[in-house]
Formats: sequence, structure tokens, C-alpha cells
Amino acid sequence: MRSRGLPRTAATLTCIVLLAAWAADRLEDRFDPSARVPVLVLAPLLVSAAIGTGLYAAADELDRTAVLRWWPRRLLHLLALTVPAAAALALAVPGHPETFGAPGMIRNVLGATGVAAASAALIGARLSWLPMTVYSSAVYLAAPRTPGGAASVWAWPMQPGPQAGAWVVALLAYVAGTALFAVRGARRERG
Repeated sequence: MRSRGLPRTAATLTCIVLLAAWAADRLEDRFDPSARVPVLVLAPLLVSAAIGTGLYAAADELDRTAVLRWWPRRLLHLLALTVPAAAALALAVPGHPETFGAPGMIRNVLGATGVAAASAALIGARLSWLPMTVYSSAVYLAAPRTPGGAASVWAWPMQPGPQAGAWVVALLAYVAGTALFAVRGARRERG
């Protein structure tokens, strides 16, 4: 577990959850529940970045030459980080689904982590945070402020909890990213 950076990643995730809880509470006190949108987008982005970079294997050649199959261990590693992070953020940012509460947070953690896991398999764990950061930034700037419609698919990180299109996209991203990472592992990095 230590060689995979699990303690460091868990500590980082704890800090992100505490910061998200504080920020969501402050925003809701000063404004209204819809003011939590930045937390709904940024906290899962930070969680996925921590999880994605935590997928780095210092000795990936040992994984590739091992007699045991590694895909179950990779899958368990990813699930062991994603499930507690999603649950903790859901508890840190409670609220009704219509007001950017726990369901939206769980969906965004799953979707962002799926993108980070796929990125770790395709471009390497050290840069796995980059595609989701670029996408989230673009969506945050371009998404309409009213939820629903076609935006629930392409702007899924900005949608409140019950948007079905946003859930479908996020779950597909998580399943595809998790499967790709479990089968391939993090891309071999030079340097």
C-alpha cells in the first residue's frame, strides 16, 4: 500500500473533504444552495486528481512480470479510493438533489475519477489530472446556468443531482475508465 502512495492519497482526500465541507457551508450561509456549484465541480476535480496521480506505480515492470494477474488489485485499489471519497464528499455537502447536494457530488466524483483513471492508462498517472481539469474548466465557463436539456449530457459536472443524462455520462466515464485502468494499468512513464 505504501509503494502505491495510498497513505499520502488518503491524507490528501481527507484534506479535500474538509475543505469542501467548509466551503459549501460558507457559500450556503452567505448565498443560497445553488452557490455551491463551484464546490460541486472543484472538489471532485481535486479528488480525481489525487486519485489519478496516486495510481502511479514506481516499479511497473514488476507488475508486468508478476505471475499473479494485476487487474483485480488495480480494480480494488481504485475502488478503495473512490468509494470512501465519494461517500465522504456526499456527507460533507449534504442537501437536496435539486440544490447541488450529495447526489451531484457522488456523480461528479465517479465521472471525474473515471476520466482520471482512463487518463492514467493512456497518458500516465502523473498527468492524469490534466484532461478532467481542462474539461471541467471549459464546462464551468461555457455551461448554461439553467440545468437540463442537452447541457445535462455535455455539461454533466455542472448539473444538479437528479439529471439523468448527467448520471449516464458520469457512470459511463467511470466504468470505462476503471475497466481501462484495471486491464492496462498506468501507462509506463520515462524519467
